[in-house]
Amino acid sequence: MSRTYHVRTYGCQMNVHDSERMAGLLESAGYTRAEDPAGADVVVFNTCAVRENADNKLYGNLGHLRPAKDANPDMQIAVGGCLAQKDRETITKRAPWVDVVFGTHNVGSLPALLERARHNAAAEVEILESLEVFPSTLPARRESAYAGWVSISVGCNNTCTFCIVPALRGKERDRRPGDILAEVEALAADGVLEVTLLGQNVNAYGSEFGDRGAFASLLRACGTVEGLERIRFTSPHPRDFTSDVIAAMAETPAVCPQLHMPLQSGSDRVLRAMRRSYRSARYLDILDEVRASIPDAAVTTDIIVGFPGETEEDFTETLDVVRRARFASAFTFQYSKRPGTPAAELPDQLPKQVVQERYDRLIALQEQISWEENRRIEGRTVEVLVSAGEGRKDGATRRLSGRARDGRLVHFATGDATGVRPGDLVTVTIDYGAPHHLVSDGGVHTHRRTRAGDAHEAGGRPGGAPTGLGLPGFGKPAEPVAAVSGCGAAQ
Repeated sequence: MSRTYHVRTYGCQMNVHDSERMAGLLESAGYTRAEDPAGADVVVFNTCAVRENADNKLYGNLGHLRPAKDANPDMQIAVGGCLAQKDRETITKRAPWVDVVFGTHNVGSLPALLERARHNAAAEVEILESLEVFPSTLPARRESAYAGWVSISVGCNNTCTFCIVPALRGKERDRRPGDILAEVEALAADGVLEVTLLGQNVNAYGSEFGDRGAFASLLRACGTVEGLERIRFTSPHPRDFTSDVIAAMAETPAVCPQLHMPLQSGSDRVLRAMRRSYRSARYLDILDEVRASIPDAAVTTDIIVGFPGETEEDFTETLDVVRRARFASAFTFQYSKRPGTPAAELPDQLPKQVVQERYDRLIALQEQISWEENRRIEGRTVEVLVSAGEGRKDGATRRLSGRARDGRLVHFATGDATGVRPGDLVTVTIDYGAPHHLVSDGGVHTHRRTRAGDAHEAGGRPGGAPTGLGLPGFGKPAEPVAAVSGCGAAQ
């Protein structure tokens, strides 16, 4: 019988993308996905080094697996991703029962490293310093039949003082537009309805090959792909946000009226200390231009509270920008030191109680704004792409869930409609706007069955890229992977 595997993913969308490639590689090598993760022969941790206490969580999880490893010496444990890139040999020193450690630049080595570790009965640690093959060239086991991540670039050229990503993911490398479009077209051909263009800084796309208008052109080109109904992207940097991108968003029907653009702080003094190359007025000007062209755009953001040296005046300026920006929602973080970042060495690290008190005030303000903005949607009819696993209380409420075109989460009652499946499209009228979601209990007005819904119902998923996508001239060309029934991936 084939050996089974389970991949545990932590962190950002890029890690989700990479985990799908790890799963695809393992299945191409003859492994099968474990129905019971607790009994998997191979457990892979795809780690994050950005989230708070990421290392403690990893070693805690590795500790929980040690009894299973002791009881079954044939079991293998692999650690990859950003924390593996950062800690390298430290992992096998702290957790000597780990079999394989691999980094962000050599995802494709996973099956070979597992086999080598089995053969040599010793841990294998392989960390490359630069990218040789885009992960997008690798086989994939996509998690969704209706939406997919499509990587347009990897790495980051920014030097934000709080962020360790450039050190772990490397300098930005751009995929060629034709390669990206080939993947989008293959997903759409399999019935996928929605793609999210993914990069650490998507709107800097094209800088490597000298085309500052490349991202706007890419949005327009994706909008011509037959069968593709929704296009999203994450995450843009305010420094690189240009009017041609806003025009492409407004003029391309498939591009969703949604924008996630990190603010980080509303204080210009703090932005300078963060090495964020924009100021609050520029940020708000971008939002004004977006809303002038796309009046119903839902804007979300990231904000860090308690950056070293942040004063009460600085924090008040952040609250003022939040009031003016009217974010649909915000991902808010309390600053904490990340070893290896310049900010970790800055003076005036703030006491925890100060950071917590400011964080609580920001949360209260954003909750109020989110609720007010969601109440404005009441009475509107919206299109929902039905999803799986987003409504934690759907079983108790007898509702289904999905995302409106602006990205808002909608919980809805089906009413007289039957056979509504993840991947199908419905229209509903919003009865109530809560701070974090919308509710519709009036029943479904229209229900469109889709090939994505067929694929989800049948359990179908596509494999990896159907063409030789990636960095030209790097390494051995990827073998063509035949597309299978189903489509894309999303979380």
